[in-house]
Amino acid sequence: MKIGIVTQSYYPKPGGVTEVVHHTATELKKLGHDVTIITTRYDGRRIKEPGIIRIGRNILFPCNGAWTNVTAGWRLRHQLEEIFRREKFDIIQTHCPLVPTLPALTIVSDLSGAKLVGTFHAAAEKNGLYAILRPLVEWGAQHLDHRIAVSEPARKFVEKYFPGKYEIIPNGIDSERFHPGIAPVEGLRDGKLNILFVGRMDRRKGLPHLFKALPLIQRAIPRLVRLILVGEGGLRRKVMPRPISLGGAEIMAVGRVDAELLPRYYASADIFCAPATGRESFGIVLLEAMATGIPLVASDIPGFRQVVTSGKDGILVAPGSPEEIADAVTRIASDPAMTARMTAAGREKALTFDWSSVTATLEKSFRKILGVEKEQLPGPSKPVET
Repeated sequence: MKIGIVTQSYYPKPGGVTEVVHHTATELKKLGHDVTIITTRYDGRRIKEPGIIRIGRNILFPCNGAWTNVTAGWRLRHQLEEIFRREKFDIIQTHCPLVPTLPALTIVSDLSGAKLVGTFHAAAEKNGLYAILRPLVEWGAQHLDHRIAVSEPARKFVEKYFPGKYEIIPNGIDSERFHPGIAPVEGLRDGKLNILFVGRMDRRKGLPHLFKALPLIQRAIPRLVRLILVGEGGLRRKVMPRPISLGGAEIMAVGRVDAELLPRYYASADIFCAPATGRESFGIVLLEAMATGIPLVASDIPGFRQVVTSGKDGILVAPGSPEEIADAVTRIASDPAMTARMTAAGREKALTFDWSSVTATLEKSFRKILGVEKEQLPGPSKPVET
């Protein structure tokens, strides 16, 4: 198949959608398909990237409790249609299809005969923009030939505004990149209890509640506690606590790290913590922790329940409760047998979400949309560069 993937989130900007796009594109290429990613430009440079076409420029827009990538440009729809005419895709997959600008413009563009698939990622109680623009949203969504949601919470969210049939294909994990036995970051295995957080520093990620839990954890744990923060965000300065409030615990904020280094931070941790307060459709970071063999504590929210079975491969706690976070972390830190059971169960579960399996399901869905069997697809005449 010749596949075009339209996304406003892609490297060099990290994030869940970025990971989904990169890994599914890579796996589809391994299966012999010709894949092109169509995305935004994050700076003024125009460099040749095999398999990637960039148009417009990226700006950040506040939405759904976080900062969302939006593509700005005067001729975006015209540029998209030029690409679609030139490339003659069989399938065009657009991520977050009802979000301005590239995804929404895709569903109203001339696709030159391609089938259009929309993949929905967001999960929330409501969306003010969807509600205001509901007639436009419904009209645009009618252009989709097939709809995919990454989780049950994501399906329920979009179905409020556009009822219909959705196939659930979850996000995945690179189990070769994240696995037990990775070398930790030098100097971090020094006897302290390392608690790891990975993600954007937005308030909905729940960091203030984790900060409040630190003194409680430190009082209950005989060794020193260190919280390692990996990630950036517009609220970083506002959510960072004053050292006096930590009760002796240490905070180490390393900011954004390279993709090659990230697994080593997981390997440096004793416990992973995801205290998000809501609006999470899934939990890729939870799978990364599980695959690396780390026990985890996460908020009991619908998106995280898609990944964690509380008491088996992690502990789910009430959102916004420093006391429950501290209690769960203390229980794990004080019970090596429970830690061993959780890490084994977590690794086993993470393997079921390997990107190769997830992408095989996606490929099967694409073939069904086109009405062809696998052996009928010619594939590219030569390997496609990744």
